[in-house]
Amino acid sequence: MTTTAPLPAPETGPAADRRRGTRLRPGPVLGLLPFLVFIGVFLLVPTVTVIIGAFQGDDGGFSLDRVRALTEETPMRALRESLLLSLSSAAVGSVLGALLAYLVVTAPPTSVMRRAVTAVCGVLAQFGGVTLAFAWMATLGFGGLLTNLLADVLGRDDAGSAWLYELPGLVLVYTYFQIPLMVIVFLPALEGLRPQWREAAVNLGASTRQYWFQVALPLLRPAFLGSALLLFANAFAAYATAAALVSQGAPITPLLIRSALTSEIVLGQANFGYALALEMVVVVAIVMALYAWLLKRTSRWLS
Repeated sequence: MTTTAPLPAPETGPAADRRRGTRLRPGPVLGLLPFLVFIGVFLLVPTVTVIIGAFQGDDGGFSLDRVRALTEETPMRALRESLLLSLSSAAVGSVLGALLAYLVVTAPPTSVMRRAVTAVCGVLAQFGGVTLAFAWMATLGFGGLLTNLLADVLGRDDAGSAWLYELPGLVLVYTYFQIPLMVIVFLPALEGLRPQWREAAVNLGASTRQYWFQVALPLLRPAFLGSALLLFANAFAAYATAAALVSQGAPITPLLIRSALTSEIVLGQANFGYALALEMVVVVAIVMALYAWLLKRTSRWLS
C-alpha cells in the first residue's frame, strides 16, 4: 500500500507575490488619482506656499523676520484668544455632546428618536459660516427677536447684546456646531461598549457606579479625548462664522490673517499672514497627531 505525501501549502506573502511576478493592478491606483489630485491641490500646495512665504523676506530671500514678529503683542494676543475660544467651545461641546450621545445610544437602534437626533446632528455639525452668524444675530443681536422680547418683558435695552460680538458670543455660537459634531464622532465609541462587559462586571458583584468608573470610562477615555481634540481643531481653524460676527478688530488668529492679507493699513504684510497661517498649521498638526494616537489606542478595543 502506497501513501502520497500531502501537497505543501501554497506560499503566500509579498515575497511570493514578487516571485510569481504579480504586478499591482492599475484600477485601484486610477480610482485614487482624483483624491490624490484633490489633496495635492488643496492641501499640499497651500501648505508649501505658506511655509515658503513665512520664511521669505521683502527681497525674496530667506528671512526669519516674519516668524519673529509672531512673538509681538498683537499676534500673541490673537493666539491666546484663539486657544481660549477653541478650548472653551471644545470643552463645553465635548461634555454636552457626550451626554447627548449617551442618551441616543440608550435608545433602540430602530427608534425614531435615535434616527432623528443623528440626522439632525449630521446637519447641524455642518451648519456654520455666515448663515449661523446671521441666525444668532437675528435672535440675540442688536434688535434681535429674543433681545426685543427681553427688552419688553424685563425692561432691558439691546445694549446688553454687545457680548455676542465678542469672545463669549463666539464661544456660544461655536458650541452650537460643536455639540452635534461630538455626537457624530463619539457615538461609535459608545456603541462599541459591549453588553457582555457590563454583564461580567455585574456577575462579579460590581455596582453601576463601579462599572462606569472602573470599566466603561477608562475604555471611553481615549475616544473622548480624541473627539475633544477634533473639536478643538475644528474651532481653531473656523473662520467664516467669526468673520461675520466680528466686523471690527481681529480678536483671533484667522481674523488677524485676514487683516494681514487684505487691510490697507498693513499693506505689504502678506508674508506676515503666511507666518500666522504657519502658526495655525503647526498647532493643528500637533492636535491631529495627538488625535491619531488616541484613535489608534481606541481601535484596539473597538475592532
